[in-house]
Amino acid sequence: MSGVRTVLGDIRPEELGVCDAHDHLFISSPQLPGQELNDARAARAELEVFGAAGGTAVVQWTPYGMGRRAADLPALSRSTGVHVVCATGLHQAAHYAPELLKEVRGTLAEVFVSELTEGIGTSAVRAGLVKVAGGFHALDAHARWTMTAAAEAHHATGAPIAVHLEMGTGALDVLDLLCGELGVPPHRVILGHLNRSPDFTVQRQAAEAGCWLAFDGPSRAHHATDWRMPDAVRALAEAGFGHRLLLGGDTVVAGARSVDGGPGMPYLLRRLRPRLEAAVGKEAVARILTANPGRAFAVDWR
Repeated sequence: MSGVRTVLGDIRPEELGVCDAHDHLFISSPQLPGQELNDARAARAELEVFGAAGGTAVVQWTPYGMGRRAADLPALSRSTGVHVVCATGLHQAAHYAPELLKEVRGTLAEVFVSELTEGIGTSAVRAGLVKVAGGFHALDAHARWTMTAAAEAHHATGAPIAVHLEMGTGALDVLDLLCGELGVPPHRVILGHLNRSPDFTVQRQAAEAGCWLAFDGPSRAHHATDWRMPDAVRALAEAGFGHRLLLGGDTVVAGARSVDGGPGMPYLLRRLRPRLEAAVGKEAVARILTANPGRAFAVDWR
């Protein structure tokens, strides 16, 4: 039976409810010194505020080696009543010490499969997706390595693959590699950050390929998110691709959390939802927030 793999176990797709399809409760990186999300109390408070705004699920895209704190996620989910989906995967090389990358060289696919099927570390928390990343308008050797391992993990488990597109670029190159060369079905690929490069032609081509398009980043400053997103969503919906869209917040620094004075997770429902409803209607937005993520993250697990 198809199920979304949360940190508390598999649930039916329709149980996911109103979903922030890309966000972070915990994340750390050398690229974000002093801005890490590592406060469990703040994470709980953010989930509570998101729940109070009507949210019922959050998909954390924090991958291997970036402080995802998998062991803390079940308690946060139980105490707030918000479903949480955790990721395995690997980000761009710049986010890791060379020693860590050397440790997983040659075994990366096995790491992904183990975290999807057995558990992350000693936590017994299983990941529900694989997160990887491209580069700016290109796929370097690191991206090709991680995406190849992600494809192997998909073929072994059925897990979806979520892709960080650097500044929203390289979507078609990613699809050429994952779907063309590596045989991943397009409906198992989620392209993230398309809002950061508001190229309607590329967005439509990606939708025509059959993958998921994630508009995820209202907590990020200086990106064409809020002011171009309604146009992009409307154009894709009118072209018949509303069933391929996902929405998320991508909170990656402490100051972006709502409980620390930023927009955070609830902004997605508090501000973006009514703006999108004005563009495409309440019923369409409800599907994008509920039915779509239920289908995007549901897997016939192997």
